[in-house]
Amino acid sequence: MADQRGRRDGAPKKADPRGGGPRKAGAPSRGAGSERGAQGRGKPGQDRRTSDRKPGDRSPADRTERDRKPGERRQDDRRQGERRGPSAGRGPERGAGARRTDSRDAAPKRERAVDQETYDGPVIPDDVTGAELSPSVRAHLKGLPEKLAARVARHLAAAGRIVDEDPETAYKHTLAAKARAPRIAVVREAVGESAYAAGHYAEALSELRAAKRMNGATSYLPIMADCHRALGNPTRALELAKSPSVARFAPEAKAEMTIVEAGARRDMGQLDAALRTLEVAPLNNKSRESWVVRLRYAYADTLEQAGRLNDALTWFHKTNAIDAEELTDAAERAEDLEKRVERD
Repeated sequence: MADQRGRRDGAPKKADPRGGGPRKAGAPSRGAGSERGAQGRGKPGQDRRTSDRKPGDRSPADRTERDRKPGERRQDDRRQGERRGPSAGRGPERGAGARRTDSRDAAPKRERAVDQETYDGPVIPDDVTGAELSPSVRAHLKGLPEKLAARVARHLAAAGRIVDEDPETAYKHTLAAKARAPRIAVVREAVGESAYAAGHYAEALSELRAAKRMNGATSYLPIMADCHRALGNPTRALELAKSPSVARFAPEAKAEMTIVEAGARRDMGQLDAALRTLEVAPLNNKSRESWVVRLRYAYADTLEQAGRLNDALTWFHKTNAIDAEELTDAAERAEDLEKRVERD
């Protein structure tokens, strides 16, 4: 999957200039109330009047099946019907017990339907072949049967194509890939990244942990740290930011972790500490790469939060100066700040 990850802080897309908080998916109720109709159990009645009977006569209740006329009901059958009430004779499917059985049977059917829907995944566009994946990712799929590998590759490629525009559908594509190849690390990584993009932070954290256990990679740490932030645990995010492996990160990954660490400090109300975290980063790097843009934007945003409006205005201008692809809304932020500074 394409590595196009957006942090909750730093340089949001222009369509969402301020980022968004974690979405909490509502959990559907899994319990179902049972209806237990209480029915009276009267004692069986018995006709004991014998004064009019002659020796050898048999009462209707004593008549055998052979003596009874076709279609004629036994007297005790009629009495049982009266005791059972109006619902008697409708068949077992109408009883309370049958309703409970149907409910129990329906639950596995619903689960199977959901599992099948996940396994099938969204429709894959015809022009997605799987060749769009990098050679390294395709190499990880070579251990699968050919047709299975091709299907998994197409789901991953489809997810990578739309993860920025439609992260939820991308997430469903990666779930379909996981349903077919749950023990492939790059698949679990893709699920984690798309879940993160779609705002499913707990799922993203779980999947990236699984990928890390499989291949020992540490490149997922910035996203994992940001998931902890989204789930209300900035302290855990700071612990990951201090991992020894971060010192060996490439500049881009290191910048991502710096942005997340500063964001965690902000979550804890430590604005000065957040500024210090960003100030030791290469804010004045001459590169125009996206990670430099994101660092400058995060610094300008934190300065504004700290009330240092003039400094924030300077850094929004510096961000805009290198943001040729308009990854951020730095220009709009600068314009808004100029008005506020003039009023002050």
